[in-house]
Amino acid sequence: MNSLHEGLKPVEHGVGNPPAKSQGKLALGLGVIAIALGLVLAFVLISVRRLEREVARLNQQTEGLSRQVVRAQEQSQTLAQQASQAAANAQAAAQQRELAKQDQANTEVQAQLARQQAAAEQQRADQATRQAEEYRKQLEADLAHLQEALGRIAETHRTATGVLMTLDSKSIRFDFDKADIKPEYRDILNRIAGILMTLNGYTIAVYGYADDMGSPTYNVQLSQRRAEAVRDFFVQAGISATIMSAKGFGSSDPRVPGNSEKARAANRRVEIGIVNSRLIMNGPLVVPE
Repeated sequence: MNSLHEGLKPVEHGVGNPPAKSQGKLALGLGVIAIALGLVLAFVLISVRRLEREVARLNQQTEGLSRQVVRAQEQSQTLAQQASQAAANAQAAAQQRELAKQDQANTEVQAQLARQQAAAEQQRADQATRQAEEYRKQLEADLAHLQEALGRIAETHRTATGVLMTLDSKSIRFDFDKADIKPEYRDILNRIAGILMTLNGYTIAVYGYADDMGSPTYNVQLSQRRAEAVRDFFVQAGISATIMSAKGFGSSDPRVPGNSEKARAANRRVEIGIVNSRLIMNGPLVVPE
């Protein structure tokens, strides 16, 4: 037992009471570990700060990129709006061009119609001019024929509006202060009425005159009765009273100047004016024998 205790004593002495050399090594090791840990901790701190700065820089970059993205989105939206407006403007311009083309086409159609209408109007005007010229020639021929036919009965000459026939003492003689038509002159008036009834579109004016015997007032009344006597004869012969008129002019406009019986007999007369710008012959003019 004693030897065992003696054998164990060195061991207990080694564990519980290390030698100074071992303690120095331990302290040195611990110092090294502490230094290593300090260095590691410093490195870690430096790395953390570096990471923090990097994170801060990345955050700033992220914020900058976010702002750029927002600006890009705003610009994209603006550009999209501009593109939409441009598309709308382009569509409106296309519609306006189409409307302009339609207006141009309509204008060309209207111009063509206007030209056609103008050509048609010109054609009608030319035709009307030709017809008017033909009518004028026909009217001239009819008036010339009428003048010739009436001229075989009594003195007849052309006027600006027709023909004028004079029934003086050579064809119909009125007695002094008388307005009645003698039987021997009825044949002449019948021949004249026969010619006038072949006409269409005319008016007949019968003018009565007197000589210079008597007062002017009385002579107007006397010449009026003479004009009415001839007009009434034509009405009885079949000429419509609606196209005839009678007017007395007294002793004005004497046919033969002077106060001789021959001059006064010539001035007691009746004139027949056929006046119508639309004088048309119904057919061949036949002069009664």
